[in-house]
Amino acid sequence: MHQIERAIFDIRRGFPVLLHDGGTDVLVQPVEGVDDGGLDDLIATAGESPSLVISRYRLALLGEDIAAEAARLPLTSSAPLSVRCLNALAFGDQPRRLRLFRAPQAAELADLAALALMRRALLIPAALTARVAAKAKSRVQQLVTEGSLLSVAAEKAVRCFETSTGLLKRVSEARIPLADAHESRFILFREPDGLREHVAVMIGDVERWRDAVPLRLHSACLTGDLFGSLRCDCGEQLRKAVADIDAMGGGVLLYLAQEGRGIGLANKLRAYALQDTGFDTLDADQVLGFGEDERDYRVAVDMLSALGIQRVQLLTNNPRKIDALIEGGIEVVDRQALYGRLTDHNHRYLSAKAERAGHLLDEVLNGHSSGQA
Repeated sequence: MHQIERAIFDIRRGFPVLLHDGGTDVLVQPVEGVDDGGLDDLIATAGESPSLVISRYRLALLGEDIAAEAARLPLTSSAPLSVRCLNALAFGDQPRRLRLFRAPQAAELADLAALALMRRALLIPAALTARVAAKAKSRVQQLVTEGSLLSVAAEKAVRCFETSTGLLKRVSEARIPLADAHESRFILFREPDGLREHVAVMIGDVERWRDAVPLRLHSACLTGDLFGSLRCDCGEQLRKAVADIDAMGGGVLLYLAQEGRGIGLANKLRAYALQDTGFDTLDADQVLGFGEDERDYRVAVDMLSALGIQRVQLLTNNPRKIDALIEGGIEVVDRQALYGRLTDHNHRYLSAKAERAGHLLDEVLNGHSSGQA
């Protein structure tokens, strides 16, 4: 596991890593942040021209539909490679089929592992992968031996989203009175890779909680929660959840580090820029190569387990959260709707969530602001 965590750290800094799959070694470089010098270094080190690995969502924008989660586009050696062209191909807002690659090929294990590392590192899900040529193997091994290149097993890297399951660390806690819940305690949990920290807000007297504990799973939204962005209703939902849980005699709000439905703040801002050109919230994410929802609620199950909570009354409009908790062994006794205000600024956002992602928002879209399911 430590090797995977180090690989994620290197990937975030824009460094290549070596993925080992049986007898095949593959150099992996994030497309995001690579410059022409880095591209040249990758080719020189591997001794082969790289391929571009992108998700099926991004590939669909190039007119190629596949059943697999990702595909590898072998880049032609006849055309000069440039970072500008690669960026346009990998995550530009006006994708076009550039004369850079041959027909898409099925993604192999190392390619899938490369994309998994990019997503775990909260980068654009696009990677350059270069098979190490026989003539370059001794040099690459020397780089690994001297510590300037990290080597990890592709099989472990492809499962990097599973490395945190059951391994959350309870780090610190303190009593923090809130405006809508004077008796509140914050407990911070940290994932093993150190990138994500989640907070459990314990509201009210634990001894007086209901048997089915009122629970809100709230994904972090810096723009909405802190700055009051009008693009979403996240900030209002957060404050209403705290007030509702307090009024119900207390319970828990899990504040999860899953900004932008799991794509991270940098990519969320990119998606906002795309929305300003006409894309809705789901299409904008898919232009960048992400699925409609990249969140993983196993971390919430782990937090509830650490807190000794097995039965809940869930405050949500998202059926996927209900399914995820039930799948994780948590009994969801009831669901309570939780709405913010419908405005001209967030109407399109909420409509897309309802119509395309199945969120239960009929009442708020029909002019109501609160409801009980």
